Amino acid sequence: MLRLNQDRSSYLLALFFLLGVLVPSGSVLWFMNDAATSQAEAARQRVTEAYRGQLRLLRGRVDEWWKSRSAALDHAARFDQALHAMNADAVILLDEHGSLVYPTPPLYAASDTTSERADWQQAEAREREKKLDEAAALWEKLARSERDPNRAARAMQSWVRCLVRMGRKDAAIAVIENCLSRLGEARDLEGHLIGADEQLLAFRIMRRTDARFPALVQRLAAALNDYTLAMPSAQRLFLMGEMRGLAAFPTYSAELLAQQILEAERLRPGGPELEPTAIRGLWKFTAPNGRALALYRTATVVSLLDKFLGEENPSHNSRVALSPLGAPASDEAISAGVSLPGWQLSLALVDVAPLDEAARRRRTVYIWLGCAVIGATMLAGILAVQFFRRQAQLNRLKTDLLAAVSHELKTPLASMRLLVETLLEDGQQDAVKTREYLQLIAGENVRLSRLVENFLTFSRIERNRQRFEFAEIRPADVTDAAISAMRERLQAPSCRLEMDVSPNLPPILADHDALTTVLLNLLDNACKYSPSEKHIRVRAHFDTGFVAFEVEDNGIGIAPREQKRIFRRFYQVDRRLARETGGCGLGLSIVEFIVRAHGGDVSVESRLGAGSTFRVRLPARAASCEAAA
Repeated sequence: MLRLNQDRSSYLLALFFLLGVLVPSGSVLWFMNDAATSQAEAARQRVTEAYRGQLRLLRGRVDEWWKSRSAALDHAARFDQALHAMNADAVILLDEHGSLVYPTPPLYAASDTTSERADWQQAEAREREKKLDEAAALWEKLARSERDPNRAARAMQSWVRCLVRMGRKDAAIAVIENCLSRLGEARDLEGHLIGADEQLLAFRIMRRTDARFPALVQRLAAALNDYTLAMPSAQRLFLMGEMRGLAAFPTYSAELLAQQILEAERLRPGGPELEPTAIRGLWKFTAPNGRALALYRTATVVSLLDKFLGEENPSHNSRVALSPLGAPASDEAISAGVSLPGWQLSLALVDVAPLDEAARRRRTVYIWLGCAVIGATMLAGILAVQFFRRQAQLNRLKTDLLAAVSHELKTPLASMRLLVETLLEDGQQDAVKTREYLQLIAGENVRLSRLVENFLTFSRIERNRQRFEFAEIRPADVTDAAISAMRERLQAPSCRLEMDVSPNLPPILADHDALTTVLLNLLDNACKYSPSEKHIRVRAHFDTGFVAFEVEDNGIGIAPREQKRIFRRFYQVDRRLARETGGCGLGLSIVEFIVRAHGGDVSVESRLGAGSTFRVRLPARAASCEAAA
């Protein structure tokens, strides 16, 4: 119950400190920080309002920028020119009727009667029969004799094919290089430029270590990047894909995107604004004459306008942000203009360091003031808690002491009163009985005296009034005095006492009565907490500069977790057993106080059910230590 009351008091004090000091302190700091943050936000808002008027001006400039772009798109006649003029991701070129001009649709020859000619049929037959030498000769003859450049180029193409199939790759490459200037813009039946396809063939069969290889790559790359050459877009895109990694093709991604959008939908000219396409995140912008469509990815539009707005915005403390259609924007955002329907412009502060620095300084001042107030409050709270705790401890100590005194004094007084009343009521005095009762009364008196002495000692310890009279004494005198005081209990038939005091022990500087009290308390505990058949050993021996006193019993023992607590005031391992044997938990606390006051130490070794051994060590006189050793 005592421990329960102590824990409850501690919890109440901790709760008082938490609710009375920490919670209000935390609330004050939170409110101060919130106030400083609100002021910083208000300052930013005022600056934002000052810059917001610039957005409408910038929106007008964005519309003008798009109009200038559209004018440049009107004059772009080629794919690469339109890409450069608009900085677009891709371009679709149309004619005045809205038909596709570029990327070029597939071109096929209207009619070709060469396959009906006997000489062409003969060459094709030899090639089918795998008579490649004869087929190559026939194709060479046709390539040199044909006056139509397209037919001559197709014959040369078949000639080269036969040479490659025969494994004569060098000869095939030589034919391609010698005939390249004659090929010009000759096309096959699908409209592809034969010269470009043959150069790709040479690129594939030529060894990379060949000295002609770099020139071949450079020549083919130049042809692919030359948009004055009327090459079908599908052929150009294919050849660029084959050559990637060996040459740079700035328009490759644009060609690829143009093919993708044409596969996704059939584009038609639109209005003078940015419009979505069938591909998510891809937008089209139509030239005023309707003959060109510039294609932009969302990221490209944002990047272009960010650069433009960055140049147009005169303030270095803010940045204009562009939000695409459907993307979240700030509450202060406005429409980006007629050229960008659904897009929004907003203003964001860039250089907020001065505002943040002012807010930080203000927050620091608030926090320091709050900390000073809180520190004073916490200090007052701690002092108050310590005061109340001290008062609670004093009150609890008084209550415990009164309860212990009442309980401990009640038992011997009641026993003596009962014995006296029995003697007085006995009409005829029996000498043996009278002596037995008087011995019992004397024993209770000794017990009562010991209790009173313990209480007085405890009282002096608590008031720091305990005084010791140190003198040089022999250890054997202390053990003899303690045994003599406990003679009646130790010489009982149920108690066996063993003494083992080493001879020639060095003297110790101590208070004789105080040390006798130490051994008496240890012997009293040994008697109280041992079974009916008691076996008590008292030893004294020299221990490396110390004189050690040991009291060993065969009692109930002490659990390991209790061995560190038994020296606390009023602590009792088993309260039920303590009530039966008498005691209030002061003996061992007094023992520890006296031993420590003498510069020594006290310890215990015990096992449950196997008894306990209490050991007290006191410093021996230095002059006698060498002789004892």
